[in-house]
Amino acid sequence: MCLDIRDFFRATDPGKTLMIADPEDRKYYIDFSTVRGGEIIEEMQSTISFFSPNEPTCTLFTGHIGCGKSTELRRLQEELKKDGFEVVYFESSEDLEMADVDISDILLAIAKRVSESLTGIVIPEPNRLRGFIDGAINLLNSEVTGLDFSVKPPGIGQEVGLKINNSEFSLGFGIGKIATTIKNDANLRTKINQFLGPQKTQLIEAINQELLEPAIAKLKEQGKTGLVVIVDNLDRIENRQKPWGRPQQEYLFVDQAESLKKLQCHLVYTMPLALKFSSDYGNLIEHFDDDPKMLPMVPVKMKDGTWCDEGLALLRQMVLARAFPNLDEVQRESKISEIFEDAAALDRLCAVSGGHVRDLLRLLRMWIQKDRKLTLKKATLETVVSNRRNEIVIPINEPEWELLREVQQNKDVSGDESYEILIRSRLVFEYRYKGEFWFDVNPILADAPELQL
Repeated sequence: MCLDIRDFFRATDPGKTLMIADPEDRKYYIDFSTVRGGEIIEEMQSTISFFSPNEPTCTLFTGHIGCGKSTELRRLQEELKKDGFEVVYFESSEDLEMADVDISDILLAIAKRVSESLTGIVIPEPNRLRGFIDGAINLLNSEVTGLDFSVKPPGIGQEVGLKINNSEFSLGFGIGKIATTIKNDANLRTKINQFLGPQKTQLIEAINQELLEPAIAKLKEQGKTGLVVIVDNLDRIENRQKPWGRPQQEYLFVDQAESLKKLQCHLVYTMPLALKFSSDYGNLIEHFDDDPKMLPMVPVKMKDGTWCDEGLALLRQMVLARAFPNLDEVQRESKISEIFEDAAALDRLCAVSGGHVRDLLRLLRMWIQKDRKLTLKKATLETVVSNRRNEIVIPINEPEWELLREVQQNKDVSGDESYEILIRSRLVFEYRYKGEFWFDVNPILADAPELQL
């Protein structure tokens, strides 16, 4: 049976996170741990389920946006479920305005998602927590006319998520209504944060004592091991300055680190990669028991410039699995000629991606769109690569080119703020393989004249 190019195109969506619990998505999953410096997800799992199942833990997880963190966190979710944990995973960007996030926003988002997820759990009336929510609602009603927090749309209420004894009050609905109201209004966000900020300690205590602790007790009565909350996409918060001049990322992960840790359940947060190159990184790691876990790129070349055969082989499998998910590795390799002009064309795609999985899928998708039929031609790929390179180089200035040339030569970066910009812009990638650790320039820039000076 011939491969339908439209099916192949749909399977290469770079924006789709693989849901590891879905048997069909699982067929697309490739385990890169052997070429990414170790079994990072297994380490995170054992920290929670083996070493500290009954004591709250807090883990930070970082890496380039698009390198596969969300897929790996979904895998962590499934592994922890097997260990008996209730796992609440959510993408913080759905609840927060990423350009303007305060610690109270994160705390309320976690409380909302936990309360929505724990179906069948019954807890006592959370009087203090309800007081915070009612206070915020009253404040919003005083600022904006026409808001109605009393009416719940169909499907929202005590029949969804956890239940509260003899009460029609819904934590998830109340917090969600507040979040929806303030998300796109900077003035209202400021008002709510001015209201909740000075009461942060009391808010954390209320969430712990009236939501998390009773919910975990009920979960354990049901035979569960405990509760884990995975907060994805916090690595996407913008690094704008707060009104008092503090960059938002440092404010949340350094200044507010103790608050992020204080919720009495297991917590996993994604962290902006740029913080690894911040002058405050030393202060950050002092607040947490373990260093942030890093998900590096899949190496296509070694530090000495030789090809990384293992990394390239796994990237080839990632591409081929999108075309032939029901075949094994050997069978897929035999089908290369059905998709590509030759094996060298596939290797060129993998190499120029630099091991960034989303960029690889994006390039492949553009290649399919241009050729519109199989087999895909290597000349078309070179056009796609050239066009993509031209888009990337436009904003790069001469001082940045000089830094890129230094990275290309030395395979290293410093804590300089300029390097932080290059890494955040995905112009420089980080690699870890068999004890080696290095940086390199995004290979899509390899043929740029400015890099050859």
